[in-house]
Amino acid sequence: MSKLLSLFSRSSRRRWLYSLMAAIMAVSIVVITPTPSQAVPRWLNILLQGVQIIQLSNLSDRQEAQLGQQINAQLTSRQFRLYRNSDVVRYIDDIGQRLAETSERSNIDYTFQVVDSDQINAFATMGGYVYVTTGLLRAAENEAEVAGVLGHEVGHIVERHAVEQMRERAVQAGVATAAGLDRNAAVAIGVDLALNRPNSRRDEYEADELGLRNMLEAGYAPSGLVTFMQKLAQRGSPPTFLSTHPHPADRVERLQQAISSLPSNVSSAATDGLAQDAYRARISPLLR
Repeated sequence: MSKLLSLFSRSSRRRWLYSLMAAIMAVSIVVITPTPSQAVPRWLNILLQGVQIIQLSNLSDRQEAQLGQQINAQLTSRQFRLYRNSDVVRYIDDIGQRLAETSERSNIDYTFQVVDSDQINAFATMGGYVYVTTGLLRAAENEAEVAGVLGHEVGHIVERHAVEQMRERAVQAGVATAAGLDRNAAVAIGVDLALNRPNSRRDEYEADELGLRNMLEAGYAPSGLVTFMQKLAQRGSPPTFLSTHPHPADRVERLQQAISSLPSNVSSAATDGLAQDAYRARISPLLR
């Protein structure tokens, strides 16, 4: 081996190293990390560890979950405070997990959290992280309405809207390269997207449709999503949860049409979550 190595001149080694670095940067993998079993030279291992490039077009579920975890850590430590009553938090997580199991992307882990805020809001970020505020929980009249909101947010995750938005934002900001996006920049963009919720008309309609379908699969009364949207749309200024693009009234009309077109055996089978007293009892710590 030493004889073979001696055949390489200093310049040829340099060319070989530059070619290797270029190849590494062009690989379509989110984060390049060598496995422990590989016999990697120490200098190459250091080089690989320094390459924290994300290729969003080939983002795997595992890599999306890693990004989502980092975004969630930033959100929950710096941007808002989580509500900590274990009974209420567990109850909301139970609703969310019931929806996650019947969603079109049930293969990933979901985390449902309650944000301590009087604002009526709900949002999601990549990797299965969903947030709902205490203000929204107080405004809801029953479990089906909460399920409608959570189902809508799960719909955003199913369609990977946050990933698409991150890619668009990175290109617009000029921080994406041919190799991909720096991980730190990706986390910063993900935090901003979660807080500002710039979903398009198409994204909102898709999330509404998937949320409605998800509710039916989980056995929740589909009217819950409609009644909650109707109630909030009638307020003077609709909350962030109801994006003004498209208009809430248009979204309500589309949902009503979708429900009315359901076969009677489907709509009659999904009736859970309409008991107001039972819901109020479960969130009673919020009502004191």
